[in-house]
Amino acid sequence: MAGQASYDLVLHKDADPRTGGVAICGFSTVGMVGVIAASHVISQLDLTQQGTVLNSEFPAMALVHHEVPKHPVRVYQGSNVGVFTAEVRFGPERDVLFANTVLEWFTKGGFDQLIVIDGVARENLDDRDGSLYGVSASKPGRARLKTAGIEPVRQGVVAGIAGYLIAEGDRLGLDITAILADCNPMFPDARAAAMAIEAVSELTEIDIPLSSLLEDARKIEDSVREVFENSQTMLPAPDDEMDPSFS
Repeated sequence: MAGQASYDLVLHKDADPRTGGVAICGFSTVGMVGVIAASHVISQLDLTQQGTVLNSEFPAMALVHHEVPKHPVRVYQGSNVGVFTAEVRFGPERDVLFANTVLEWFTKGGFDQLIVIDGVARENLDDRDGSLYGVSASKPGRARLKTAGIEPVRQGVVAGIAGYLIAEGDRLGLDITAILADCNPMFPDARAAAMAIEAVSELTEIDIPLSSLLEDARKIEDSVREVFENSQTMLPAPDDEMDPSFS
């Protein structure tokens, strides 16, 4: 990671950056799959916020959850698990910087593997039973995908933060896997996030209950949509985005 530009990861005063185990990251990309999944993992595993990601070019804002104000980009950690999440959508010109920040957090945390959760636009929006795909930078990661019965991406392009992270995983010899869930790109898709979380449980043997996510899918989707719409009034309009896609 030497020489690679990244954002400032500011840990809380008493935070211990070395967690080890499994690292998970999710961003506010297509279908908001990553951020919904990350939020659910944080909630279900009762993870503690360890710090925030800061930059002078970020919009000045606080996202309020249960009366508590938070910076929009945060890291959480618990026993052998950590989560990196961003609850607002930034332009694609920031993807490499965010990805390098994730890698810095992953390295300092002493994690064994990183799972990136993202969405891909579903071709048939009327299809409620989306597909799930996976691609891994390591042989052990590819073996886990096969064991879990997750369809591998054999040919194509994975764009954005997820694509950069798995490519860097290959370059640096890191165990990094992307889980890509078919989703409706027109609104936050909690059901696609649930499908991705189920895959994470299969790959890591971490028990992440899904009942509350499925029961409250509509409420969660509405809540994420509201946060996104409100945050966009404070952000410059992004350029044309490249959603993760493959053929």
